[in-house]
Amino acid sequence: MHDQFLPPGQPRRSRLSAMIFVLCMAVVAASALRYQILAKGGDTETPVARPVTPRGALSASELSTIDLFEQCSKSVVYVSPMIERIRRTGFFADRVTETGTGSGFVWDREGHIVTNFHVIQDATACRVTLHDGSTYEASLEGAWPDKDVAVLKIDASKDKLTPIMVGTSNDLQVGQSVYAIGNPFGLDYTLTTGVVSALNREIASVTHRKIQGVIQTDAAINPGNSGGPLLDSAGRLIGINTSIYAPAGVSAGIGFAVPVDAVNDAVAQIIAYGKIVRPGLGINIASDAVSRRLRLPGVLIINVAEGSSAEAAGLKPTSPARDGGIILGDIIVKIDDTATPNEAALLDALANHNVGDTVDVQVQRDDKMRTVKVTLQALE
Repeated sequence: MHDQFLPPGQPRRSRLSAMIFVLCMAVVAASALRYQILAKGGDTETPVARPVTPRGALSASELSTIDLFEQCSKSVVYVSPMIERIRRTGFFADRVTETGTGSGFVWDREGHIVTNFHVIQDATACRVTLHDGSTYEASLEGAWPDKDVAVLKIDASKDKLTPIMVGTSNDLQVGQSVYAIGNPFGLDYTLTTGVVSALNREIASVTHRKIQGVIQTDAAINPGNSGGPLLDSAGRLIGINTSIYAPAGVSAGIGFAVPVDAVNDAVAQIIAYGKIVRPGLGINIASDAVSRRLRLPGVLIINVAEGSSAEAAGLKPTSPARDGGIILGDIIVKIDDTATPNEAALLDALANHNVGDTVDVQVQRDDKMRTVKVTLQALE
């Protein structure tokens, strides 16, 4: 029986060959049409990227910054303070450990690490991660909260430790370049650049004492940068990045660093003694409330320690009067040229000196002003 779609008398194989030929011609025609479409700007099967324009050599300033980061980042560490807290859920409470982030830097090959005191002040334990990723348990060697400085110690081999180069902060100039390396928001080894925006700023420490001589910079400093180094263009430490001025808690171009000259002295004392040896006069003073109530122009001396520098200089303590009242002691109104209207001002004035320095102490005694020279002693 013949296929109803084939002409009578034509062999089935010949007709099949004809159909294959027609189909092949249709494919060729479609391919030709696709070629014409592609030639006119249609989609291509193989994307062709634009050629890269050579940029030439990096500028001298770029090369200098790259070299500074490569060298100095080896001294920067990641500080992870761990704080235990009680978490309450309804009637239940459990103890949880929270890990914070901060920065620091290697001080010497003995494993001393310097950071901010506020980074570790509430920590029950602390870990330090070096540039190569190795992590160590850290112990607290000592701290000076008034200057927001703390010294940690890790047990790492000397070949893993790259001490930071230490500069000075007493010759800084507004406008000179500075570089901050730290771990903002936990993003480790971040470099930001800027300039010295201002000098001799004052900020409050965690003890609410004033930190004087602070460096202001516009190099971006964010949470996590605290404790990291502020460097000059020679890669030397000039300050510890400490705080920012920003209502939203992120960098607004105003950051502050504790000057290295104060840090250098503090770290040396902490390593040597485990604490800060403060210079003093060897006296006990009245509270600010008492001085205000009596409307005194300065700090009232209550007691002079036996054998102290104050006793040797002839400073007078407050003493009882025969009629049952009191005889006011000397009222300190100045240390050298610095006025001392309250206890904080007196302590700040003394903090600018070292044990063994001789200072001029101006006092009011019996409504008369006099100046005595006192050699500062170490306070216990």
